[in-house]
Amino acid sequence: MKALTLSPARLRGAEVFFWLALASSFFLLPDKLTLMSQVMIFGLFAVSLDMALGYAGILTVGHAAFFGAGAYAAGLLAKHGWSEPFSGLLFALLLCVALGYVLSYLVVRGADLTRLMITIGVCMLLAELANRLSSITGGTDGLQGVVIAPVLGLFEFDLFGKTAFAYAYGVVLVVFLGVRLVLRSPFGLTLRGIHDSRKRMLAIGSPVEARLRMAYALSAGVAGIAGALLAQTTQFVGIESIGFNRSAEVLIILVLGGTGRLYGGMIGAIVYMLVHDWFADLNPQYWMFWLGIFLIAAVMLGRGGIMGALSRLVKTGRVS
Repeated sequence: MKALTLSPARLRGAEVFFWLALASSFFLLPDKLTLMSQVMIFGLFAVSLDMALGYAGILTVGHAAFFGAGAYAAGLLAKHGWSEPFSGLLFALLLCVALGYVLSYLVVRGADLTRLMITIGVCMLLAELANRLSSITGGTDGLQGVVIAPVLGLFEFDLFGKTAFAYAYGVVLVVFLGVRLVLRSPFGLTLRGIHDSRKRMLAIGSPVEARLRMAYALSAGVAGIAGALLAQTTQFVGIESIGFNRSAEVLIILVLGGTGRLYGGMIGAIVYMLVHDWFADLNPQYWMFWLGIFLIAAVMLGRGGIMGALSRLVKTGRVS
């Protein structure tokens, strides 16, 4: 008997299998393409939160501020005549990176409780602003009349969600690979060091606050892309996209999948949203009760989320 270990080749194989399995849902779940598109988008949103919380150690419960800002940016851009999808994503990215960098001067310098209050406050302020500017944002009725041009000028968004799924899959995959590249770079290793011991990184001369501001801005940009992607694939922006409830939901997804782990957000989104959909179909009246039981059980049984449980299984597993 010998311990089960995963070599780099096996890890790469597992990653390829994960993305191929996700792509196969296009053929295996043709009636659930809209749901699967949203699963991938919320997975990317959770990954953006993980960049700030799991890797940089920035306690934030208001990340929906950037998700909603990206959604409104892409939606308003399309509604007012510029409906090309990729430029809409770029616009949302730049806007949210700038917004995140400005807010980072408030968030990074405070203690954990201060960060918590600031991020919640910013999220609530932006939600109220979106509500007050109802003539622009649509208020509680949501931003309607969003029309997105065909992807690459060839593939129109259809009622069955086929184009939306393929578009979301491609964007999420590319952005995820970009995030992985950043987190495995010297910059990402610095964030790990700051998360483990901020004082030690200060002692060796690392510009801790500058690194944290950049990490927060990048995570805001990825959240903005996720929001813009949701707006483009649904062609609608609801005010709940920028509310505190959305921030709480993505935090649940990340904790379920596992913080500080590259695939934690993606795995958490898949499990949470599929279980959410299953319970809603199974018991439309009391589905939130059963979802709550499931989440409590998942957290109690799996320290470090699903990815943490899988990691422990690999380390303690035995094969002949």
